[in-house]
Amino acid sequence: MSYWENSKPVQRARSVAVEDIARAAAEQLDTGGLRALTLRSVAGALGVAPASLYSRVHSVDDLFDLALDRALGADAEMQRAVAGAAVDELMLALFRHLTRHPWACQVIAMRAPRGPSYLALSERLCVLLEARGVRDPLGASYALSNLVIGSATTAQVAPRERAAPISERIAPTYARLHAAHAAHTAEPEAVVAAGIAALLAAA
Repeated sequence: MSYWENSKPVQRARSVAVEDIARAAAEQLDTGGLRALTLRSVAGALGVAPASLYSRVHSVDDLFDLALDRALGADAEMQRAVAGAAVDELMLALFRHLTRHPWACQVIAMRAPRGPSYLALSERLCVLLEARGVRDPLGASYALSNLVIGSATTAQVAPRERAAPISERIAPTYARLHAAHAAHTAEPEAVVAAGIAALLAAA
């Protein structure tokens, strides 16, 4: 169950603000990755006792949900894209957002994004796809999102992947194509852009 399905009502007038918890959680993830995020680390960043957070969140899973939505909502490029970009521009903005916050892909793999910022993104994408006359807007939105999330997940290792040796004995065709391709391999964002264009053309 996500934070958004089961958020806690404020029980104390001096409870820590959810917005502050979300900001601190996102900062912990940006600086230290998934392992850095604990109730204790967030409480320390806010200068309160860990018990104080339990008036607003149930567990570290809630912190992941809040941080994920906070990072997206605080990204000015993403907010401009959600407000008025075309489908391809929106998806590329999401790709850049996810590469700036690599932990976000890991959280999405664990927790379905259901916060207000992600819902606004999903709504905008579905509206744009319907306006294009796509036969299955929701299916196309999933395909595009999964392409972008997967590409952002592997973007950091792309340079090492190009340099990694391939056994010609085990995979001769792959080795031949990889060697020929390595000389003019596009950057990860260009590969994503080509994939987005292909998916939209087929939708």
